[in-house]
Amino acid sequence: MGVLSIVLQLILSLSILVVLHECGHFFPAKWFKTRVEKFYLFFNPYFSLFKIQKGETEYGIGWVPFGGYVKISGMIDESMDTEQMAGEPQPWEFRSKPAWQRLIIMVGGVLVNFVLGFLIFAGMLWHWGESYIPSINVTDGIFITDSLGYEIGLQNGDKIIQVGDVPFEKFNPGAFNMGIIINDARSYVVERNGEQVILPIGEQYTKILTKKYKKKTLFTARFPQKVYQVNDESPAFTAGLQVDDAVVQVNSIATPSFKEFATEIKKYKSETVSILVKRDDQLVTMNITPDAQGIIGMQSAPMADFYDITNVKYGFLESFPAGVNKGVGFLKDQLKAFGQIADDRIDATDSLGSIVSIARMFDSGWDWHRFWQITAMLSILLGFFNILPIPALDGGYVMFLLYEIISGRKPSDKFMEYATLFGFILMICLMIFALGLDVTNIFNGN
Repeated sequence: MGVLSIVLQLILSLSILVVLHECGHFFPAKWFKTRVEKFYLFFNPYFSLFKIQKGETEYGIGWVPFGGYVKISGMIDESMDTEQMAGEPQPWEFRSKPAWQRLIIMVGGVLVNFVLGFLIFAGMLWHWGESYIPSINVTDGIFITDSLGYEIGLQNGDKIIQVGDVPFEKFNPGAFNMGIIINDARSYVVERNGEQVILPIGEQYTKILTKKYKKKTLFTARFPQKVYQVNDESPAFTAGLQVDDAVVQVNSIATPSFKEFATEIKKYKSETVSILVKRDDQLVTMNITPDAQGIIGMQSAPMADFYDITNVKYGFLESFPAGVNKGVGFLKDQLKAFGQIADDRIDATDSLGSIVSIARMFDSGWDWHRFWQITAMLSILLGFFNILPIPALDGGYVMFLLYEIISGRKPSDKFMEYATLFGFILMICLMIFALGLDVTNIFNGN
């Protein structure tokens, strides 16, 4: 069911993006009385799952469940319909329209993608608001979850104050990684034992974090351990643990936080250990025997029970500028990432991904907040990639149209045909390469 949920979310997200992107081409074409022969969700080589003719346009759904297209008369596109282009230009064809009209038709899809991304972010902020834990509230500091954290210089209990020049105001372990990867932070500041310490970060960690830590974090919040629930007939139940107990020692090893307790207890699989429990204002010693996986069958209280969460609510009108800011911030991060790739600080192969990488972003359940967040990001990325000056993409057409407007000379149909074919082959090769990287990463357990 988890895989099915991911596949359905991926198809729904891409369907929304593709249909609205193609609407960005379709409606301007109609406004300028340009004939649109086909409007398809998904690709339909050889046959269609569904199609209907309405006026001059065939609307349909293809059987290859990714992408889609509009076929505009008199335009060199991925269909490579050279037979139509061999005839005399007709008034309803794309090639017969003024350059400024053709430009609007071509940028319409990209514009829709950017606006859609901003609107989704705005809708999310209006509906859910924004919740975060201020770093100042994490009074017990961090707990390191990966050895690379120690290598970079972090210690358990550190309170992160700043990454590069950016204050660490919201507790977000991912933002620490992004500060190094995207913003090229070469140092960070922590409060350690009541003093501020500046720690350097070597340039090599940019590539290391990009390669190995796309989905991992180096640390998490350190918060107290308190029993929230005890499972019946579990080792915790047998030992006598009760709700609101706090395990402060495991075999004389201090466990002042939940993470330290969880790490320590897992060392004793099927072994009886002595634990010191704080119950009300008293200390109680008891023995407990974790199962073969080091599990004792109790749940600890969540971090929200110890640290106050800030909830920012947005009114309807307030959400729009906030959504634009969120979308623009995301786009700026992507541009910075491309800059890092250009400077060889990030390996392109570590950042390139196919449809498989996109699918792995979705939750195995159906989390609507995550679904819309990913859809908004994909919409902005789709707009950005489509506007790149690569033949066969919208940006390639825009590049040639701008050349025509500036120079007054229109590229020949034959030139456009070859340029589109080149761009199409280039994109296919990149997609195959990206898919190969994803398959390799899956087999390598990444």
